Amino acid sequence: MKESLIDVLSNYLKKALLEAYPDLAENQNVFVEIAQATQEKYGHFQFNSAMKLAKLLGASPRVIAEAIVARLNAMPPGSHPIAHLEIAGPGFINITLSSEYISRIVNTQLVEPHFGIPYPEHKQRIVIDFSSPNTAKEMHVGHLRSTIIGDCLARLFEFLGHDVLRLNHVGDWGTSFGMLIAYMKEMAPTVVSGNEEIDLLGLMNHYKAAKARFDADATFKKVAQLEVVKIQGGDQESLMTWQMICDVSRKAYQQIYDLLDVKIIERGESFYNPLLPGLVAELEAKELVSLSDGAKCIFVEGFFNRNGDPLPLMIQKADSGYNYDTTDMAAIRQRIQEEKADRLIYVTDAGQGTHFQQIFKAAEMAGYLDRKKVAVDHVPFGLVLGADGKKFRSRAGDTERLIDLLTTAVDYADKILIERSPELDDPERHKLAQALGIGAVKYADLCCHRTGDYTFSYERMLRFEGNTAAYLMYSYVRVAGIKRKVGADLEALKKEGYITLEHSSEIALGLQLAQFNNTLQQLAKDLLPHHLTDYLYTLAEKFNAFFRDCRVEGTTQETSRLLLCEAVAQTLRQGLTLLGVKVVEKM
Repeated sequence: MKESLIDVLSNYLKKALLEAYPDLAENQNVFVEIAQATQEKYGHFQFNSAMKLAKLLGASPRVIAEAIVARLNAMPPGSHPIAHLEIAGPGFINITLSSEYISRIVNTQLVEPHFGIPYPEHKQRIVIDFSSPNTAKEMHVGHLRSTIIGDCLARLFEFLGHDVLRLNHVGDWGTSFGMLIAYMKEMAPTVVSGNEEIDLLGLMNHYKAAKARFDADATFKKVAQLEVVKIQGGDQESLMTWQMICDVSRKAYQQIYDLLDVKIIERGESFYNPLLPGLVAELEAKELVSLSDGAKCIFVEGFFNRNGDPLPLMIQKADSGYNYDTTDMAAIRQRIQEEKADRLIYVTDAGQGTHFQQIFKAAEMAGYLDRKKVAVDHVPFGLVLGADGKKFRSRAGDTERLIDLLTTAVDYADKILIERSPELDDPERHKLAQALGIGAVKYADLCCHRTGDYTFSYERMLRFEGNTAAYLMYSYVRVAGIKRKVGADLEALKKEGYITLEHSSEIALGLQLAQFNNTLQQLAKDLLPHHLTDYLYTLAEKFNAFFRDCRVEGTTQETSRLLLCEAVAQTLRQGLTLLGVKVVEKM
């Protein structure tokens, strides 16, 4: 199954179109649009291009549709996957696939490694920048979406066979650290000397006190700024304190990444610090740098501030310091030139959209980025809201700590399981509660269109009905229950059995299974995880309709239907794994 189902249909329709109108072969812009039918009475798919082709061909949409259908009907029986064609409206073509063809796809997905999806001929090097908390500060709900979305995209491209570099661009450099270290040298010398341990909460308290003093005390502000110079200059005491702060923060972050089952390589702003002087010099040599109030800036055409003035990309401050503009320019250069990236993906909140568009354009101006060779995407996302429609916060009114949010979700799941499955012993229930609670948080995020805001609700995300992780996990458990009840050797059945789709519920379920490849290709293209959640939810609904309509055990179709159940289980398991949601065998 080298092509997705949509690609296969598109190729047949395009072949028929070019046979009917051979002059179109010279037109590079001919696009064949195939969409899934909105209702079963219209068949399985719909060809929608006749309307767009009418002006190009000088013919009515219906005449074009009739010509395409005539060519397809003239093809030898069995040479294409279509069982029935019907022209509807002004020129739409309703397409019904043969059940035999759908069966072949499902059987292929069942028995072939990797669901029959071929690995790429040319493996891409894909760098995904996600999560990115600030050192010495706790991860909060604002980091949730970047971490979950970035991990999902990394899992997808790894599954498709690409070489993925997962990068955590943590904020671990700059003025805030000079401020914190200067404060701790004075107020917490035993911590700085290593004679007293400190946790992340302690660091945060010091940071808040340091920030208040930095804003109010000009003398301390000067000391803090000099501390930044010491760090950048390699002062051993300052660097040791900075390293201690990073280690304490890293330990706290890792607790969250372990809970979320997220793997990521830390490569913070400090990684690029040695590259910054050379970067600025190089940009100056390319005559891209202008002075603005003493700061070195790149002015990218088309970017303006609220006053309508040109918006600068500041690569070196007037005091000779660097900022995130500088490190992001260094990062994109390093990822292209040294990592040899074919695709760069940045997963951040929507508010950083202008910044990254400037970075991408400046990188093009500098000759670092050639979009014909390297694809680059900013993947923006909206806010997590509370029930009041405002940014999600704790009951105390503070920004919700991410660790608290996750452990609360697990506690909610545990209470639900106590009521639903009182027979579970404590260790088994706790393990299941973690899978359900964390899975619910992830799925609730990913099933929303990522560019929009969504309202966070433990109660809603842990429901066992609707488009939730709990519903999908329960559907998977139901499939596992059927397999256990029949007790057949599925590996043996895979070798000798075959799925035959006859009942309408079987065909509908098979058609949904057959679109797994297409769903993953669409997600890889537009980086919208809700395509996959929508697919899996529909798959679960189609399976439950099949479960209602088609008995498995003890029927003449037992082998075929049991294998169909196994195909559903494999697809649900793989799909949920790509979302970062763990499956369970019973619930």
